[in-house]
Amino acid sequence: MIKRNNATISKFIIHKVGNKFNDTKNAFSESEVQFDEASYDLMLPFLLRPFGSVVQSHRFNHHANIKLNEINTYTEDIFGDESNFIDVSKNIVKHLYEQSNSVQIKTGDVIVAIFEGIEFNEIVTNAVGIFKIESKSNFFQTYLEGNSYDVTVQQGINTKKVDKGCLILNQTDAEGPIVLTVDNNNYDAQYWINNFLNIKYANDFNSHTQNYIELCKEFSTEILKTSYGNQEQNIFLAKTVDYFKEHEFVNIENFKEEVFEDDKHKTLFDDYKKSFEGEQELLILNQFDVAEPVVKKQKAKIKTEIKLDTQIQIKLDIDAPDAASEYLERGFDEEKKMYYYKVFFNTEG
Repeated sequence: MIKRNNATISKFIIHKVGNKFNDTKNAFSESEVQFDEASYDLMLPFLLRPFGSVVQSHRFNHHANIKLNEINTYTEDIFGDESNFIDVSKNIVKHLYEQSNSVQIKTGDVIVAIFEGIEFNEIVTNAVGIFKIESKSNFFQTYLEGNSYDVTVQQGINTKKVDKGCLILNQTDAEGPIVLTVDNNNYDAQYWINNFLNIKYANDFNSHTQNYIELCKEFSTEILKTSYGNQEQNIFLAKTVDYFKEHEFVNIENFKEEVFEDDKHKTLFDDYKKSFEGEQELLILNQFDVAEPVVKKQKAKIKTEIKLDTQIQIKLDIDAPDAASEYLERGFDEEKKMYYYKVFFNTEG
């Protein structure tokens, strides 16, 4: 995450990107935007606000050589000589256009900007920002005509959220330049992250925590839910979250001892971990430090609900891992030939 207290915009340009799939064309600006005070004061926080809550950072990726990554090359050109800004910004849009290989990919405005005074990990640096505005909002505009006011509908950019955006910091570590990204319209996860930016999570405790929780979520869905039902799945997820909350350091053997009561489940988890690593092309460490902000974000995404075909839902508390096993009982009614859940409680809320 960044701090933007002292951040400023030094260069800013807007282009339009088309869609190669349906043959809509790009449209390019030939000069930078010159802000008035009001629009600048709205634009700066609009673009940078999303990155204040981004926990994980990325690094550029390429199958052959990282220097062949297009966005890495373009941002290096801008950092090296800002007089190239307009020409390079057009190349960025052309590269984005080449990734629009389906009807799903939306046309839109592309903003390329240079920011000064970005603070990341207590270091102040500059950054190149790339943003794609995919959706416009309708708003009413009132105007005076003669002696009366009238109203018309216009379309504009909603200042509440950025559709897609990234910040490439002029700061590197052993893995390369630091990249932060957001995608609020992730209708095609491949398009922005993999095809356009071609980035991967940094090899740090944030990504180790993320990968392990993703492993547990997928294991709960594909193995536990399928073979043992929703209750077993939700108990496991609640215990997983509880383990990460209670431990600063993850050890996979200790995790299995605390979370699983049945040795058969431990074996299933080990087998699934191997297949998950192969499918995702990553290595999940057996020991790593826990990243609390990642746990908090992932916890908010985990849904512990049992949805029944009788239009009834049972919502379980993710912070009470033992409640589902102690106070929820599953059975089968021979007379009705239906499954049932029995819930035990003292008082109603």
